[in-house]
Amino acid sequence: MRLRRALALLAGFVIAQAHAAITVIDDSGASVTLGQPAGRVVSLAPHVTELLFAAGGGARIVGAVTYSDYPQEARAIPRVGDNKALDLERIVALHPDLIVVWRHGNAARQMDRLMALGIPIYFSEPKHLDDIATSIDKLGTLLGTQASARAASDAFTRDIARLRARYARRPPVSVFYQVWDDPLMTLNRENVFDEVIGLCGGINVFAAEKPRVPTISTEAVLAANPEAIVTATPGATKPDRPLPALDRWRRWSSLTAVARGNLFGIDGDLINRPTPRLALGAAELCRDLEAARERRPK
Repeated sequence: MRLRRALALLAGFVIAQAHAAITVIDDSGASVTLGQPAGRVVSLAPHVTELLFAAGGGARIVGAVTYSDYPQEARAIPRVGDNKALDLERIVALHPDLIVVWRHGNAARQMDRLMALGIPIYFSEPKHLDDIATSIDKLGTLLGTQASARAASDAFTRDIARLRARYARRPPVSVFYQVWDDPLMTLNRENVFDEVIGLCGGINVFAAEKPRVPTISTEAVLAANPEAIVTATPGATKPDRPLPALDRWRRWSSLTAVARGNLFGIDGDLINRPTPRLALGAAELCRDLEAARERRPK
């Protein structure tokens, strides 16, 4: 009887432990399992830091990379490197029980060394608007902050739904999104910002190009003749603020975007990071494209 009871207790313990384990699937398709909610997290991308805060886990971040500057509290988190080089010794010294990385933003060689440490790693790379809400929920599960995470993900989903309902069926506006000016680079359809353009009733003129961030020629832009040209800036578009990155286009006065004054700059942090703030960037773009519609000849 004693043996049976002991075995029963042991079996109950094993079952309880199995039920206590937390498992989610990250953006690489791999399973990430923790024995208990993460209490010490290292973030290896600025967008990851924002997602962790949104999920209710900001106070648990013990290390982050350069440019992890939002929200304000993130600026006080100890730095462990940047997207080019990581301080692996410092990461280990922080004793994290979870590391969240950007698969295509952190150096591959260092990623191999990081994975060899045996610390659970979650790869974060939201590729679609819906992925942002999903990422917040998954991180909330790993942190044990599901309620906070769900509130944030639901709010983001509602904001995007409102914009889609208001703008997606408006008359289309052809858009060239300029990622970089030298060399001239843009984005194809395999990027979350392409979805934002469509959300606002826009059409990405280089959606079919390859690779995801293709280099293009000035002639290609002139041939596409977009109705609006958009780029990322340190701040929002202001009537009296010059846009040096877009000045190159002003020499072609017959270009539709130039002729109608549709050269727009949007705060880069709002459109380049797949975080809840992307809803704010989307709202700015939607307003800019609506302005482009209003400037059409009557």
